Amino acid sequence: MKYECLICGAPLKYLENDELMECAICHKKENSKTACENGHYICNECHTQGMDSIIGVCLAESSKNPIDIIQKLMALPFCHMHGPEHHVMVGSALLTAYKNAGGEIDLVKALSEMQARGKKVPGGACGFWGACGAGVSAGMFVSIVTGSTPLANEAWGLSNMMTSSALGAIGEIGGPRCCKRDSYISVIKAVEFARVHLGVEMELWKIKCIHSKHNNQCIGKRCPFYQ
Repeated sequence: MKYECLICGAPLKYLENDELMECAICHKKENSKTACENGHYICNECHTQGMDSIIGVCLAESSKNPIDIIQKLMALPFCHMHGPEHHVMVGSALLTAYKNAGGEIDLVKALSEMQARGKKVPGGACGFWGACGAGVSAGMFVSIVTGSTPLANEAWGLSNMMTSSALGAIGEIGGPRCCKRDSYISVIKAVEFARVHLGVEMELWKIKCIHSKHNNQCIGKRCPFYQ
């Protein structure tokens, strides 16, 4: 069975407008467009509980391959088929592989900053904002390693170019969303970008998706990673 709601397993539904909802786990009340067909709502904080373990896993990694790293993160208990945890995992895997491939960054500070930024991108941003959080996370990766700020010159441009590259590739395939597919695409585009614009050569391998059986909206052969 392909579950979606973390409480009852029912399919999710998306509303046209925000409604005040109460999280079924922590009982916090906030506006949202997302709930399951039985009315259960899970806030982003509860949905990503345990995500802090990303930092410890990444600091113990020696791989230069961000796909290798993000697949390990996807296998951890906190990671679901879909969810805002991917908005942190993409950038974290890239920062770790970048450091291991010779990139000059303070990885502890970089990963902490990635957590802080990625957590601010809510679930559903792909559909409601027109900006997939996985692609935005790749842009955050470039922003962090280049030290970009709103007043930066070259770093500002590079960060936006990275996000644009990832979102363009994600958009070309079309929906519905798949957090695994969009994460892989974002990582691939970031590895290419880092080689050309940052002079750091990370590693990649061919990706074969093992998640399609858990995705109710899998697009099958339209996905470049589908087996």
